[in-house]
Formats: sequence, structure tokens, C-alpha cells
Amino acid sequence: MNGELIVSVSGIRDTTRDAAIEFAELMDQRGVRLSLLVAPRLKGKYRLVDDPATQSWLRGRRLAGDAIVLHGYDQAATKSRRAEFATLPRHEATLRLKAADRVMEQVQLRTRLFAAPRWDASAGALAALPDVGFRLALGLTTMLDLENNVVQRSRVYGIGEGFRAEPWWCRALVMGAARTARRGGVLRLAISGAQLQRSGPRQAVLDAVDLALYHGARSTVYRWEPVPASKAA
Repeated sequence: MNGELIVSVSGIRDTTRDAAIEFAELMDQRGVRLSLLVAPRLKGKYRLVDDPATQSWLRGRRLAGDAIVLHGYDQAATKSRRAEFATLPRHEATLRLKAADRVMEQVQLRTRLFAAPRWDASAGALAALPDVGFRLALGLTTMLDLENNVVQRSRVYGIGEGFRAEPWWCRALVMGAARTARRGGVLRLAISGAQLQRSGPRQAVLDAVDLALYHGARSTVYRWEPVPASKAA
């Protein structure tokens, strides 16, 4: 049985956009669509609303079939050494989600898909997501359909943004990706825009993608699909 391949890029901003564009072109050559993880604010006082070039590129990629996934609000740690949504209670998570949702709507990139920074969302954050209209929550080892309370289990193989980037890890990622693809599972690859600027990590993801395609994996993106009424009854 052929598996599925989901490739995501995070940390997309003015300083990483060129690397993301180059990587996207390489994926286009392979017939692989991307899931683009976007945060309205990032370190260094970056604001997506003040970056029309990145906005335009992201909108164009979505029109071409890529997916946009909200990746936090400002990615600031809410507790020491913990990711933004890792420990938030429901009320605080709701406030951040609403703020992020407003910005994404303003720049015409609104989405119903959410992946917390470092793929780490607290129980409070997960409870807040449906309140703000989100339908899919992506975790390190799960993909949770919030509307139907259905969990699909599949782990992320990543480089950067919480994952290591040393050569030994890159080799382990390629081998792990190959095993998942051979078994016909859902292979979730993730790389940060910053790591795309480094030849080693970028090549590791390219090798993992090529191995997955060799084993017959089908390219897809993160998505939420409503259950037909006849099946839901």
C-alpha cells in the first residue's frame, strides 16, 4: 500500500523567503505540494503585515495547491524554555489564537489548520482551537480532527525549530523517513526556513522526499475535510 508524504516549511519571513522559494521550486519539480507554517510575528520584531512580498508569495503558493497552517501568534515562550502554546490555559490560548486569526484574515491567509510552535500544544490550547473556528490540530505524533474528534497518529521528522540539525540527526531523519515510506505510512517531514539556508539539512530533506517518492508515496498537504452527512449519521 502506498503511503502519503506531507512536507512542511516553517519560519517563513523576509530573511528566509528566498530559501523557501528555492526549496518550493525543487518540490514543484518533483510534483510535491507544501504545507507552509506561518506565524504573524517572529523574533526580531518581524511582522507579517509589514512584509507584502512574503504575503504575496504565500497567497500564490496557496492558489497553486499548497496549504497554509497557522503556526502560533508570536512564538514567544510563555514559560521558561517552553514553546508558546505548550503550557497555556484555555483563556490565554483563546486570546492569542483570536489575535493571530485576525492578522491572517487581514493578509488574506486565514486558515482553519493549526500547528503549535515546536508541535507542542497544551490541553487548554487544544480546547480553545474549536472556539476560534479551527478544525485541525497538528501535534508531534498526531493529527487531530477537532470537529469529529478523530486522531490520526503519525510522527514528524523535522530539522530546526525544536528538532536537531547536526549531521547525525539528518542521517537518522533520512533513514526514518525511508522506513515510514516503505511501510506505506504517512510521512511528515518538516524543516525551518533557517535550516533551508544550510546545504546539509536541505539536502537531507530532499533525500528523504526522493526516497519517499521512490517507494510510491503520494504527495499531499495538511487538510481538514468534513465528514459527509450520510457517513456522519
